Amino acid sequence: MENGTYFYFILFENIGYKRYFLFCLGFILYCAIIFFNALIFLTICLERTLHMPMYVLISCLSINSVYGTAAFFPRLLTDLLSDTHTISREACILQAFVIFSYAANENTILMLMAFDRFVAISKPLQYHNIITPRVLTVLLVISLVYSMVSIGTSALLTARLTMCGNRLFKVYCHNYEMVKLSCTNTIINNVMGFFILITTVVIPLSFILYSYVKILRICQRSSAHFKSKAYETCVPHIVILLNFSIAIVSEVTLSRIVNVELPIALSIVISLVFLIVPPILNPIVYALNLPDIRKNILRLTHQVDVFLIICSGNKC
Repeated sequence: MENGTYFYFILFENIGYKRYFLFCLGFILYCAIIFFNALIFLTICLERTLHMPMYVLISCLSINSVYGTAAFFPRLLTDLLSDTHTISREACILQAFVIFSYAANENTILMLMAFDRFVAISKPLQYHNIITPRVLTVLLVISLVYSMVSIGTSALLTARLTMCGNRLFKVYCHNYEMVKLSCTNTIINNVMGFFILITTVVIPLSFILYSYVKILRICQRSSAHFKSKAYETCVPHIVILLNFSIAIVSEVTLSRIVNVELPIALSIVISLVFLIVPPILNPIVYALNLPDIRKNILRLTHQVDVFLIICSGNKC
């Protein structure tokens, strides 16, 4: 392959036998991510009492987690066991598109969750008239389509560039790292990247912050029982929000702002936090902190156990 038709992940060089430990760790994490998110999704789908906006959005987070990690873990595990760590330009652009559309989708879903909680707490009597299934569907479609189109446009702009290098200082394909390897004018790519950063990260986070500040002010003027119910539903969302916000801000800062040399291990950890921690932490936080989900997960697992016992007794 000629230079510019493939990329080479240089961080896989000289890792020796550590690759087998990292492979096992990555495989366990990926299996855990799929299992926990599938459990949350199935619990919400199968239990009709959970077919409410808040739980629908939680299931969307689970789907998005599986979507994003599917572009990262299989490729990572393959590279850890491979002696060659190259990827075609087309496959690299596709991986970058999926990973960063996952990140954009996560922000927009968290923004809709904040809006849902804001309406539920500030206008409880009108909540079901404002957040209807139709309204929720329209908001979800608009938000997710915008994320996919904007990230897709950035990917197409990257695809048109002429590359003068092929060594990526990452363990996954990163759009901005590919742009930096180009020897042609990248002003359009940089402007588009900044526009996407503003519309998919800064604006959603600003709206989320505004919503939760208003919620806290409403709670301060309310009764102890109202505060307790509000905090019960909002605290898990805030934990998830803080976790993902810190992860995505760290990744953006590392790739676009920081110019100092960081230890390789630290650089890798910072760049991977948004891809690994939220997908595995989100379902655990919701399962442990939302009684309705926890109760129905226990019921679902009990039903599965009963089925397996009956099935084994009948030798099915």
